[in-house]
Amino acid sequence: MSKLGEKIGAVAIGRNEGERLLRCLQSLIKDLKRIVYVDSGSTDGSVEIALGMGIIVVELDMTKPFTAARARNAGLEKLLQCYPDLQYVQLVDGDCEVQSNWLEKGFDFMQKNNDYAAVCGRRRERFPKRSIYNQLCDIEWDTPSGESQACGGDALFRISALKAVDGYRNNLIAGEEPEMCYRMRQLGWKIMRLDAEMTLHDAAMTRFGQWWKRNQRAGHAYAESYALHGNEQEHFRKKETRSIVIWSALIPIAFVLLGLFDDDLLILWLLYPLQILRLAWKYTKQLDSFYLSFIYAVSNVFGKWPQFIGVLAFLQNHASGQQSKLIEYK
Repeated sequence: MSKLGEKIGAVAIGRNEGERLLRCLQSLIKDLKRIVYVDSGSTDGSVEIALGMGIIVVELDMTKPFTAARARNAGLEKLLQCYPDLQYVQLVDGDCEVQSNWLEKGFDFMQKNNDYAAVCGRRRERFPKRSIYNQLCDIEWDTPSGESQACGGDALFRISALKAVDGYRNNLIAGEEPEMCYRMRQLGWKIMRLDAEMTLHDAAMTRFGQWWKRNQRAGHAYAESYALHGNEQEHFRKKETRSIVIWSALIPIAFVLLGLFDDDLLILWLLYPLQILRLAWKYTKQLDSFYLSFIYAVSNVFGKWPQFIGVLAFLQNHASGQQSKLIEYK
């Protein structure tokens, strides 16, 4: 077994990913033998695909509320039961394919930098031109390289860092990686994003309703993370939550009330198209395309409304002491 295979294991999670799961597991098994797949109630033969490849399978108890965080924790627990000597784990979603040489690059970085809890790279959409919503995801994944505050669902983690924070919060329905990375950083760990190809992701987003629900889930995640850590020194997720409330609720309410007294004040609504143009100009420097910058700006501005619905959903559940239900977009 190679040095990679001796020190790195992998946990993939999924439900009804079909061919996407097959690509995911094939991309892992080329370099790793210690792999766990966590299935959350698939009916498409995903479990049989994984078992046929000699991969350990954990089937979640679906009578309990499902979250990706719970699935990842279950996979990590099983992986370490079977292979307690592992030092690192590649976490990946079942709709992603790990790129060639990524594990080697991530492993090399982690071996040389003991103060880093996790390393990630560039996630790309497999079919960015299939829909405008896939294109928006691909733009979202294109974040700057260097030391970062968080990673996404795909990353190479140091197992000692995962143990130090007791893994993910099982009850978070979204935003579980940034929240866990926040807790890691409070203990002195760092997160690195390399300028390297990491995974190909298949969002499979083709409908407006999927975009809406994905933003709704993001709003819920911001609000829940802010409720957990917003009063701490870093004011985690305060900026994002405040922006959602201001742009989707406070400004519209103010404009409506002002318009009741003076029709001429309806011109204030031009603030929204002006904000879109301002953001589009800002993003053009990153994307080298005004068209892509414009659609990304439109999504960011109008996405505040479904995000606000997500914030309200969290507040309602939090006030009643209920566990939030998963917001799925596909």
